[in-house]
Amino acid sequence: MTTELQALGLSVILGLAQLLLAATWAIKARGHSWAFSPRDVPMEPLKGLAGRVDRAFYNFLETFPLFATVVLMGQILGVHSALTVWGAGLYFWARVIYLPVYMAGIHVLRTLIWFVSIAGIVLFLVALF
Repeated sequence: MTTELQALGLSVILGLAQLLLAATWAIKARGHSWAFSPRDVPMEPLKGLAGRVDRAFYNFLETFPLFATVVLMGQILGVHSALTVWGAGLYFWARVIYLPVYMAGIHVLRTLIWFVSIAGIVLFLVALF
């Protein structure tokens, strides 16, 4: 298995962990009756730590399909280089660091870390084209 596919697999695990964390904090904030309801009535956005965990998860969902696409394109095209390894590493490790920084509410650093994850995707694209 290539380093890039390992980063993709680890990113899936990271996404699942964030999903469970977001669900746990949402249930803690809204209660078990909300968790088992059909959720037909719109709710106010989560606030505080629960809201930050939820937003971090949805931010992951916005970037992960792009990352998965470039990794799979690299595998299909047989492109494996220092740029793809660096791109995969930057994306994955930035996403790992992003969650606790977002949970802590560190605004500027959070945005810089997000840019690093995007730079990882861009490096991958450069390698592909």
